[in-house]
Amino acid sequence: MSETIQQDTNILIPKGNVKYREQNQISRPANVLLHAVFLCAAAFTIVPLWVIVAASLTQEQALILNGYRFWPSEFSTLAYRFLFMSGGGGVAVAYRNTIIATVCGTCLCTLTVGLYAYPLSRSDFRYRRLFTFLSFFSMLFNAGTVAFYLLCAQILNINNTIFALFLPQSFSAYWVIVMRTFYKSNVPDSVIESARIDGAGEWRTLVQIVAPLAVPGFATVALFAAVGVWNNFFNCMLLVNDRKFYNLQYTIYEILLSVQMLKEMASQQGAASSAGMLQLSEMPSEAFRMAMAVVTMGPIVLAYPFFQRYFLKGLTIGAVKG
Repeated sequence: MSETIQQDTNILIPKGNVKYREQNQISRPANVLLHAVFLCAAAFTIVPLWVIVAASLTQEQALILNGYRFWPSEFSTLAYRFLFMSGGGGVAVAYRNTIIATVCGTCLCTLTVGLYAYPLSRSDFRYRRLFTFLSFFSMLFNAGTVAFYLLCAQILNINNTIFALFLPQSFSAYWVIVMRTFYKSNVPDSVIESARIDGAGEWRTLVQIVAPLAVPGFATVALFAAVGVWNNFFNCMLLVNDRKFYNLQYTIYEILLSVQMLKEMASQQGAASSAGMLQLSEMPSEAFRMAMAVVTMGPIVLAYPFFQRYFLKGLTIGAVKG
């Protein structure tokens, strides 16, 4: 009897599996072609970054004469020394402010988005349509810059504080919709019902049951929130006048304007520059811009590998599953 079942199993099951594998298996030439395409795409991404780093470590005159190369023709760290010395310690303070704002803004945005999106994903929440409409309406219309400034400066009183760098970005209606979709597609209602039958309250269900299942969604929101706060320039320009609360983007912007002004003054007067007594020919300009790019993008680029495992899964939010 067992031999008959084994023979029937060998006859019926493997045939379907073999056909399924044959239909879904990628041929060797197609596999090689796909790898070549992805390698080219990776090269197009990495090579410009490497050229920027090499240019930032090249002497200004060599960069002007020889152009951009994959390796510094004349190695020099003058651009970085000029960047960190010309601000009188302002770059270090701006780095500190930006890191604090990025960490706090990312945590706050992830928390508020997760809490707002969770009840919207539940079918038994009576007012889910109303709150969904309110969040979606804020994506389409806004009150403008004047109302934004009055709200932050006169009602919230966050101007000239560290809160001005991240508090206006602590919530995103777009990510609310994304997280709501993630909750609905990855957290079954049966799991929540089972938790309620076992006596778990709403907060315990959210923290111990839903949150572990929604880690990829939280990671995706956190990554984009961190990039948004790190690269934010407008809030600091509009709400901050005290240098001790400047972020990195605005500080480097001011340093770049100062360098351009010094070069113009030196070219008009034909004298030495006042910033470190550098000659006009030695003052970094192109290398300085490349050094600024490396300084500003470095931490964010290094943060991507830590989020990659969750980020790839989070990108498939709302995808149709076979």
